[in-house]
Amino acid sequence: MTLLSSSPAVAPAVIAVVAFDGIIPFHLSVPCVVFGEDYSSGGVPRFDMRVCAAEPGMLRTTAGFAIAAPHGLEAIAAADIVIVPSWRDALEPPNEALVDALRAAHERGAQMVGLCLGAFLLAAAGILDGRPATTHWVWADAFARRYPAVHLDAAVLYVDDGDVLTSAGTAASLDCCLHLLRRRCGARAANYVARRLVVPPHRQGSQAQFIEQPIGIRARDERLSALLDWVQQHLREPHSLDSLAERVLMSRRTFTRRFKQATGTTVGAWLLGARLSRAQQLLEMTDDSVDAIADTAGFGSAVSLRQHFADAFKTTPSSYRREFRGV
Repeated sequence: MTLLSSSPAVAPAVIAVVAFDGIIPFHLSVPCVVFGEDYSSGGVPRFDMRVCAAEPGMLRTTAGFAIAAPHGLEAIAAADIVIVPSWRDALEPPNEALVDALRAAHERGAQMVGLCLGAFLLAAAGILDGRPATTHWVWADAFARRYPAVHLDAAVLYVDDGDVLTSAGTAASLDCCLHLLRRRCGARAANYVARRLVVPPHRQGSQAQFIEQPIGIRARDERLSALLDWVQQHLREPHSLDSLAERVLMSRRTFTRRFKQATGTTVGAWLLGARLSRAQQLLEMTDDSVDAIADTAGFGSAVSLRQHFADAFKTTPSSYRREFRGV
């Protein structure tokens, strides 16, 4: 009798996650919780995850405790996937040895992932030149100035450019990691992990970063501050430049100038932002219909709300509600 030989076991993919002194614990935990936990009960393949660092010794975190990375940069040389979960300071150039290791990994074909400010390190290594990418919206201008060769889109959650992925901040990093898991292991695996983490199983990368709309927090003019508070309580009513100028007893020209000085934007842009912010709040916190929310926020019609919402957030009000409320 001939015994059938079993198929050789496939070695798990090696994932190197870059830690550094001054890291935010949540940023480091995102790839660790997606790729480092044992989800085999849900049919999810295991990964060989190795946390590494360029600096020797204990690494301080922003939360007041320290961690030890068990691997050095040699882990990057052996990795199938390299994840840079953030960086401590967008204005600080990264360690040259780390940059060289990232560049070498990319050149040999490793999957490169820059989460949040981790995109700065991939850009410093030249990996993002001529490619689309994203990063946290707060640092988008600084990124664009420093790396003009990168096609930055700061309005999206993450960008999948094949062998290179980048994401916006914090929660978008989790979206990006789940997307990568979905790519490698399928939707069932990604959905299982998402359920275990109690997060939405999939958000499109092209979806806009959920940035709260600016509504005049920089206003220092007492009359204008009172006006802004009043308008936010009466968004359902129609407002115009002239009607608002008249309410604070100013000429159109004076009101326009002082409004821009106080808020940093125009009346129209501020009013739209205030209405979008109110719509976001109502979608998250109430069961009101889209029509009712459009009326309350002052859009006049659901069609108008959907159009402005799509322009601002690249998603629909209903999809936004589902993502934030899980319904």
